Amino acid sequence: MADEITTLITQVGLTPEAFLVIIILAVIVVGAIIVIIASRPVLDIYPYLNPSARVRARKGRLFDEKQLSEIVEASDIDEVVNYLRGFPDYAGYLDNYPLEKALDIELAETYNLLSRIAPKDIRNSFNILAKKSDIQNIKSLIAAKAMGIDKDTILNFLIPSGSLYSEIEQLTDANNVTDIVTGLDDTEYGSILEDALPQYEESQMVLPLESALDKYYLENLLESSGIPSDENSQILYKYIGNQVDVANLKLIIRAKADGLSYDETSQYMISDGFQLREWKLKDLMESEDVAGVISSLEGTSYSSILADALSRYNETGSISVFEKALDEYIIDSTKSLALKKPLGIGPILGFLNQKEREIKNLKIIARAKRELNFPVSEIQEMLI
Repeated sequence: MADEITTLITQVGLTPEAFLVIIILAVIVVGAIIVIIASRPVLDIYPYLNPSARVRARKGRLFDEKQLSEIVEASDIDEVVNYLRGFPDYAGYLDNYPLEKALDIELAETYNLLSRIAPKDIRNSFNILAKKSDIQNIKSLIAAKAMGIDKDTILNFLIPSGSLYSEIEQLTDANNVTDIVTGLDDTEYGSILEDALPQYEESQMVLPLESALDKYYLENLLESSGIPSDENSQILYKYIGNQVDVANLKLIIRAKADGLSYDETSQYMISDGFQLREWKLKDLMESEDVAGVISSLEGTSYSSILADALSRYNETGSISVFEKALDEYIIDSTKSLALKKPLGIGPILGFLNQKEREIKNLKIIARAKRELNFPVSEIQEMLI
């Protein structure tokens, strides 16, 4: 048998030594391929190990249902503040700021943390999430200036966070909204606000400016997710797409409730959502009323949750019931997405989702506790 193999090797022009070298190289190549295939899952997981450990540690500091119930049961706003002083995440801020502002700062710091620790392949999206502070500060500044609020009060509205805080703080001296837009000319928001400024000057309503900022933020967030190339980026894309869909739906419902037309609101919509594409958005906006919008959503994930809220809207006339339903949808859908990748992006999205929910609920409680004898049962119904 050995002689036959030797003869065969000689016939193809190879020496036994050369053939042995080829065999060894082939074994090495096959082994390398096996190692690469076997190690690929580990390489995918590795960048997420440290971020996941850090957010899991912080997740343990979030309020559970019992703690949240204790806060709801507080007799007044002072008792709420004193309760929160017992927790490191809030204690430091409450020493220097009012409750609502302390909550905003804590959330802004959460966005900043995630933008620093997120793995490279998804970091861009979290960098854009961290820009929420700048956008919220610009919106607060514009709204306050349009209402003629004094500088000191405006400063109390601003969140001391974000890359533009010092510039925005200086613009509290501006004479009017137009001067604020001019003062932001050198920032990434300058051209966006300048394009919307004529509509503000014509209507004297800040909605065009606020909507332009929201659209810019969401479009950049959507673009940051790129083309999904793996399971982590696919989950991130769905998460962002849901955010865009919900923002569009809130805008459409608000527009219908206010009797606005498609032409008046279409410029503020984002056409590349997850379930609601441009043709569907136009179809929704051409509905006669809010009920027509809900009816046109049949076949989407939003149909049943908004249909359930429609009866409450008919009773109260408040679109807040739809907004709460959509906020709860985001929380539930994000939780579901996070569970799909427990060794990847899952813990990061899961922590962010729970932190945002906690801050929203604490703000609801804070507003309610500022009113005398606000019923606890009503607060519980308002919570997300």
